[in-house]
Amino acid sequence: MRPPVGGQCGRFHDGGTPTQPPDPDAPARVLLERRFTDGQETWAMLRRVAYDDRRLGELLVPADLGSFTSDLTSVPSVLTWLVPRTGAHLPAALVHDGLVGPADDGAPAYVSAEGHVVDRVEADRVFRDAMADTGTGVVRRWLAWSAVTLVTLLGRGQPWPAWRRWRYRLAVLGSLLLVVWLGWCATWDVLDRSAPAAPGAPWIPEGSFAAELVAGAAGALVVPLLLALTWGRFRVAGAVLGTGLAFLLHVTVVVAALSALAWAAEALVARAPRVAAALAALVVAAAGVVLVVALLR
Repeated sequence: MRPPVGGQCGRFHDGGTPTQPPDPDAPARVLLERRFTDGQETWAMLRRVAYDDRRLGELLVPADLGSFTSDLTSVPSVLTWLVPRTGAHLPAALVHDGLVGPADDGAPAYVSAEGHVVDRVEADRVFRDAMADTGTGVVRRWLAWSAVTLVTLLGRGQPWPAWRRWRYRLAVLGSLLLVVWLGWCATWDVLDRSAPAAPGAPWIPEGSFAAELVAGAAGALVVPLLLALTWGRFRVAGAVLGTGLAFLLHVTVVVAALSALAWAAEALVARAPRVAAALAALVVAAAGVVLVVALLR
């Protein structure tokens, strides 16, 4: 029987350096150096991290301290409020980066003490178990695991036949796009408004706003679970991502819009500061007018 997963932070230990052997009795030491490569922020590890996996034994990351870099937890900026780039799960993220990222010469970026070759799917499983051992919460670690599984299914690094790769890609993209479209339809249905490409959601009855909202939430839960069955052996990841997308769609859109607005403001200030200042003054003046009119009504 497989040992229980979670709450075993001692499975991480000091991985040493190429001249210093790992020390199973010493806690993991995450020492990072910030670097910029082609304008992108990356982090070099100054010391290895070792993880004692339940199936694979001791895994050391990275194999070569001199060439390995990491972007920490690979999360889109609009989702960092949900899964931050760093935190208790950071050692697990670094181990995962080493397991999935080949070195510059194409060799593995990890060392397996027992000589295992770790494919992408197994690396994602190690990531999930390692997050549990760092004390990462259940919801956050399953979301993070589902996200890296999505990358695995859409990528090219799997030794699967071409038909299977495309089967997964069509199932993943088709189900997630369908969830987005159905969410679009359900939103306008609940608001009793019409919109382009929004014929309405058949499971939302005509009635009070509360009744329609409850029906919409029920659809946001059940429909993604059914669509996740098309993901085959990865249906759990499909269920997590599908339901997460359905319930967090509106929040993510708002965060993405605000992020885009902040980026546009930064670009305008950098390229045309006078135009930015004039535009800011105009916005403040317009807001003042709106406030005065509202108070006088």
